[in-house]
Amino acid sequence: MTQTYSDAERQTRIDLAACYRLMPLFGMSDLIYNHITARIPGKDDEILINPYGYMYEEITASSLIKINVQGEILDNPHTDLGLNQAGYVIHSAVHGARHDVGCVIHTHSRAGMAVSCMKDGLLPLTQTAMRFKDIPYHDYESVAIDLDERARLVADLGKQDAMILRNHGLLVASPSIAEAFNAMYWLEMACRAQVDAMCSGAALTMPPESVVNKTHHLYQPTVRRPFGLMEWPAMLRYLDRRNPGYQD
Repeated sequence: MTQTYSDAERQTRIDLAACYRLMPLFGMSDLIYNHITARIPGKDDEILINPYGYMYEEITASSLIKINVQGEILDNPHTDLGLNQAGYVIHSAVHGARHDVGCVIHTHSRAGMAVSCMKDGLLPLTQTAMRFKDIPYHDYESVAIDLDERARLVADLGKQDAMILRNHGLLVASPSIAEAFNAMYWLEMACRAQVDAMCSGAALTMPPESVVNKTHHLYQPTVRRPFGLMEWPAMLRYLDRRNPGYQD
């Protein structure tokens, strides 16, 4: 990274590039599509997003585009690549309305899309799924290019940190990049486990509501710890062994 940025922006760029590169290692990327955005600390209206045309595994700290929540490009190292309008609509909606959110991840994973099509949505079949007991849903309105959808998307998300976009995919909104990656990883694992269990044809056991509520409570960030922060250094070491260079 040769350009000079503030320490806060530089670290955010490094962590966001790392998050991008971690996603395909865990089967959560989609060619050149989807987005992970991060708010620059101290800059309520400035966020970083991927250039439309790069695969996740190619993202580096210096390749990220800086925009404001109005969609204006503030810093773009690319002369031939811009933004994906659908990504801007979804992510700017959350960042614009939720100043407690530092990072938004949206995926089109196979399991996430499968569960998004199920009438009953995500079921509390596993401990992992119980973390998302109260997950909200946003009905599909076609490709997200209409700005007026933002108000409905934000209203459906409310104060939650994750949401299922029906017939579409998954979304998480967390205070930090580390917490967002952790939330998306476990939401994805919950979806995969549900699809596997349902496809097995075996009779399924549903835990009692009291146990589901207790487990959900134990996953709240103020109860034990904010999940993702402790794990993040290990995730960076994992990435350094497999796909270094994201810091550039």
